[in-house]
Amino acid sequence: MTWYHALLAVVVVERLCELVVAARHSRWAFARGGMQYAQGHYPAMVALHVGLLVGCFVEPRVRDDAPPLLLAVVAVAVVVAANVLRWWCIRTLGNLWNTRIVIVPGEPLVATGPYALMRHPNYVAVAAEGLALPIAGGAWITAAAFTVLNAVLLLAFRIPAEERALRSAGSSSGTSTGTAGTAA
Repeated sequence: MTWYHALLAVVVVERLCELVVAARHSRWAFARGGMQYAQGHYPAMVALHVGLLVGCFVEPRVRDDAPPLLLAVVAVAVVVAANVLRWWCIRTLGNLWNTRIVIVPGEPLVATGPYALMRHPNYVAVAAEGLALPIAGGAWITAAAFTVLNAVLLLAFRIPAEERALRSAGSSSGTSTGTAGTAA
C-alpha cells in the first residue's frame, strides 16, 4: 500500500464516521420535529462523492501519472486543511449538522465558528478536498470531473434548496445543512 492509498483509506473511514454522525443527528432532529427538504438531489450527491473516492483509487493505477512531489505535498496539506474546516463545521453545528437538508423548527440559525465568516463553509471544504485529494495521487481527470460536477450540483441544486428550506421555515429556524452546516 502506498502513502496515497493510506490517505484514501483514512478519508474513506472518515466519511463513514460522518455518516454515523449524520444518522445520529437525523434521529435527534426528527425527534424534535425536524423536516427534511429537497431529497431529490441527494442520490446524485452520494454518487458523486463515491465516484470521487473510486476515481482516486482507480485512476492513478490506470494512468500511472504521479504529480511532482511538491504538488503532492501541497495537495495533501489542502486535504488536511479541508478536513479541519469540515470538522470545525460539524463541531460548531453540533446536532444540527447533517448530510441532508433537515430544518429543526425553533432552532436559531448558527452564525458562529466558520459560519461567522461565510455562509457555506462546509462546501468550501468539500470543493477544496474534491480537487486536492485526486491531485495528490495524480488523478487529474477525477479532480477535474469532480470539481465541475460538484460545482453544478452545489450551485444549481443543493445551495438553492437549502436557502428555500430556510426561507420556508422562517428566519429563526436552524438547519443541519447549508447556512448552518452541511456535509457531503
